[in-house]
Amino acid sequence: MHDVLGYALEEALIDEIVKVSQVKDVLADEIILNVGDSMQYIPIVLEGSIKISRENDEGDELLLYYIEGGDTCAMTLQCCVRHTSSEIKATSMEDSLLLMIPVEMMEIWMNKYRTWREFILQSYHTRLTELMETVDAIAFMRLDERLLKYLTDQAKLLGSLEINHTHQQIAEDLHSSRVVISRLLKQLEIKGKIKIQRNKIILDTI
Repeated sequence: MHDVLGYALEEALIDEIVKVSQVKDVLADEIILNVGDSMQYIPIVLEGSIKISRENDEGDELLLYYIEGGDTCAMTLQCCVRHTSSEIKATSMEDSLLLMIPVEMMEIWMNKYRTWREFILQSYHTRLTELMETVDAIAFMRLDERLLKYLTDQAKLLGSLEINHTHQQIAEDLHSSRVVISRLLKQLEIKGKIKIQRNKIILDTI
């Protein structure tokens, strides 16, 4: 935990976090939080990466952003402040390690520790910026451009040119259909941008 958060938080706060928090292991593709769940803990990613998405009544998902080592979810923080149920779905992209902080500590530490306030405010700013990028991509980029950006972002996030996603998973993240995504992936392969294998996509470069 010191390796991930020690640079940002003072030692006294780190000590309090250790006393009241739990460390949770999650497996790849595990749903950590779903829409409507009650908020008991603030999750901070120690290792791995988490996908944050919205879901409609039909079960269609819209990718919002990702959080990784040292990050927390602004949407989760907002629910904690308002004392409401979760409005997002959080799914692990890979085997991950989470620090689970009781929600009641958020406001206590906001008043007590300057570094915690800065951490929370920076988290809001970062996630808002990423959310705006998502909105811009949906509004202004062609689907093939969004697809290539998505694959590049995935590769950077996972630290590998090899992406083990099905065409259906990608379609759900981009709010499209599997048939359309498969066609666009084939076009990217013809252009030499990627190589397609069974349940695997290999980028030429990041």
